[in-house]
Parts: sequence; C-alpha cells; structure tokens
Amino acid sequence: METLQATFFLFVFVPLVNPAPPLQQESLPFFEYDTDVSMGSLTQQDYEMQSKDIRKDGTNVSLDTSLMLQSDDSQLDVPATKDTNLPTCLLCVCLSGSVYCEEIDIEAVPPLPKETAYLYARFNKIKRIAASDFADITTLRRIDFSGNRIEEIEDGAFSKLLLLEELSLAENRLVKLPVLPPKLTTFNANQNRIKSRGIKANAFKKLTNLAYLYLGHNALESVPLNLPESLRILHLQYNNITTITDDTFCKSNNTRYIRTRMDEIRMEGNPIVLAKHVNAFSCLRMLPVGTYY
Repeated sequence: METLQATFFLFVFVPLVNPAPPLQQESLPFFEYDTDVSMGSLTQQDYEMQSKDIRKDGTNVSLDTSLMLQSDDSQLDVPATKDTNLPTCLLCVCLSGSVYCEEIDIEAVPPLPKETAYLYARFNKIKRIAASDFADITTLRRIDFSGNRIEEIEDGAFSKLLLLEELSLAENRLVKLPVLPPKLTTFNANQNRIKSRGIKANAFKKLTNLAYLYLGHNALESVPLNLPESLRILHLQYNNITTITDDTFCKSNNTRYIRTRMDEIRMEGNPIVLAKHVNAFSCLRMLPVGTYY
C-alpha cells in the first residue's frame, strides 16, 4: 500500500508593528518635591516648567524646550552600572549639550563633555561633590542632583560656574549650603537636613538674580538673612522656625519700603504664630502662608 505523504506548510503571519511615535515633550511641574502644594498656588515656577524627566525605557521624556529630542531606543536602554570607567556618553544620554545620567546608580559625578550646559543626575547614589567635578565645565547653566545622597560639597565646587542659573540639591542629606554662583535664578534645597547655622549670613545677599528659593522640609530655626530684592518665591514650609523680626522681610527703619517682586512666601508647618509678627509683613503685598492663630 503506497503511503501518501503530505507536506504541510505553516505560514506564520507576523503583524507589522508600527514604530513607536517620536518621544513627546511634556511640561511637568518641577522641582517642588512637597506633597502639600496647594492648587492654584502662584508657584507655577519657571524652573518647574523647565525641569525635565527622562526615563530609560523611553516612555516619558521631556527636554529643555529649546531642544527637540531625536533619540534611538538603544541609547535609552543602557543598563544600570557602577563602572565609571566607561565613557560618560555610554553611561548617560548625551544630547546637544545636555547630559542625562538619571537612575544609573553612579556614586560620583562622571567626567562631562566640555560643552555641557545642562546636567541631570537625579536619583543616583552620589555622596560628595568635589571642586574638581566642574573645574573645566564653565558652560553649565543648569544642574539637577535631586534624589541623591549628597552629604558634602567641597568648597569652591560651583565657584567657576559663572553661567549657572538653576541648581537643585533637593532630597539629599546636606546640613549646610555651599557657596552659590552669582547668576543663580533658581535654587532648590528642599528636603535636606539644613539648620540655620548651616547658612552663612550673606549666602544670598549677592545673588541679585535669584527669583526662586526653595528651602522647605529642612531644620531651619529662622528665616535666612539678607534675602535679595529679586526674590519672587520663597518656600520655608515644614522647618523649625520660631522667630521673625521686623527686618526679616522688610526694613524697620523705612516704613515706605515695599517688596514689589515678592509673590509668595510659604511658612506653614513651622512652630510660629504669624499673627504675633504683623509688622514683619508690612512691606509685603501678600501675607505669608502659615498659621495665624
């Protein structure tokens, strides 16, 4: 009996997958790491809108609005590594003057390309910033070290950054502030361990461009001295502030003095009754947010 052999051909249809759409830019609220931000607050910070997230899986990426991100997925899928001997742009994502070293478990600031203008090194394990880290990178305009373990910043670490406008050290372990570069417009040190003795009396006096200052969720016992006239937003919520003087925000010897630029002061969560210090707010257009009774 002749055996019939049948040959079956298996056709496997593989649906064509449309390539992922180009990464889109988002406007995310920035740098205010508090969970108690009230709706409708005037704190729609310029810095918040400019701070951007980039994720390794490429699903949520935002860049500086002056950049259009055109990235291939292979760059974004670099695995976490502690091997800092690798070239920085293999460890991180380098794009047109911006370096993204986020969530890759680095323990020190990597060597940066000399043309770097924007450094995002959030959510790593950096413990210390040395003066040599930025000695040759004078082009930096924005640095974000949020969510690290920074305890020490060496003297002069930021002294050569004469173009630096935005600096975030939020969510670290600092007990004192470093000397800040002169052109800062935004400084964020929320959620650290800073006490008043860790801020020098003239730390902010010469920062004549400083508009946004965030020192919430620290251990301050008093409001920092010599706040610049340029200041628009001041966050001091959830510290240990117990006293305010007539010269903290105003000038006791000048009853006509008005702080025309100050839009918001947050002081809730401090052990101070603001109603006991009415004269301290006489020069302000709006009362600070906090407890009055």
